[in-house]
Amino acid sequence: MLKAILSLPRTVWLLGLVSLFNDSTSELIYPLMPLFLSSVLMAGPHALGLIEGVAEATASLLKLFSGVLMDKRWHAKGWVAGGYGLAALSRPLFYLVTSWPIVMALRFADRAGKGLRTSPRDALLAGAVNNEQRGLAFGLHRAMDNAGAVIGPLLAAWLLSRGVPLKNVFLWSVVPGIITIALALSIREASVVPVVKAPPFSLKMAGFPSVYKRYLLVMALFTLGNSSNMFLLLRAKELGLADYQVPLLWALVSGVAMLFSVPLSALSDRHGRTRLILAGWLTYGLFYLLLGINGFHTLLLWPLFAFYGLFLAATEGAEKALVADLAPREQLGTAYGWFNLVAGFMLLPASILFGWLWQSINSFAAFGFSAACALSAALLLRFWVMPAQS
Repeated sequence: MLKAILSLPRTVWLLGLVSLFNDSTSELIYPLMPLFLSSVLMAGPHALGLIEGVAEATASLLKLFSGVLMDKRWHAKGWVAGGYGLAALSRPLFYLVTSWPIVMALRFADRAGKGLRTSPRDALLAGAVNNEQRGLAFGLHRAMDNAGAVIGPLLAAWLLSRGVPLKNVFLWSVVPGIITIALALSIREASVVPVVKAPPFSLKMAGFPSVYKRYLLVMALFTLGNSSNMFLLLRAKELGLADYQVPLLWALVSGVAMLFSVPLSALSDRHGRTRLILAGWLTYGLFYLLLGINGFHTLLLWPLFAFYGLFLAATEGAEKALVADLAPREQLGTAYGWFNLVAGFMLLPASILFGWLWQSINSFAAFGFSAACALSAALLLRFWVMPAQS
């Protein structure tokens, strides 16, 4: 395993480092957002759902746009560097926020940066390795991404424990943001010309196999129940977790995902992507059902959130590797564009619906709905999308 990891191309490692520093910046802020909205700006679950849904869904359109343009010109570095740069510049500005609509604007800028970079980056990563290394490459990338997601919350928890005001913590995102931009600009993109010219863009997804289209539909169903992770942190706080422990809890999730992303994603290279995705989605459904229950001790949140980290480790790399397995090589950027569009755009109804169910009915109704979506998507993936390959 170690030899295989070390043999991965420079591009894979460099993209991993970019994600590490970017996520150390992003996750410094992310777990604090529910606290900031509820205790400083006095906004509830409905506002949180609207902010996250609008930001993710609108920005997801850029993921398709950048992916299509990459297929036309086969040039990813500019999109990658520009996307990371926009996100890095927006995050310190949270220090100046005085109302939740401004939070929405800054979250949109951050997610727009992600929209510009994600599809070209995924296509660049998939094109840097052969089919037998694809799961391993995406697993390593997710592991380094999650390593940054450990560093950020730990730094946030340390700063809060030292008495640093919540708003001042946002200013600490400047330095890792600068490093992220510098690393992104150092990527050396190979001049690759596809053997077959990419066909014109089609809203009907001409040129894509039917199995890929079915996969997108099932991903849409799963994502309808996969609202913003900020709801998980808000739920932990509601169950009695201390403010300074909230970023630590999210660091645990990222730490488990970091440790298991590489070995689990590598398993998908040998035993099939869908088996791993199925296991992850079932894990997700069980996690949401348990988290929706009231009355258990806050100590149980720690093993429960570690369980959620296993879901991330099992699915994040395998889901993206499966896209490259199913899509035509000459339309790889567009394929990731459609995949990221579906996953991102569905966050709008998912987050708004989740927030409405929570605030209008109760938390168990919201978490139970998400679990039902995950179970339904798992069944469809197994028996409708790829029945012979599960």
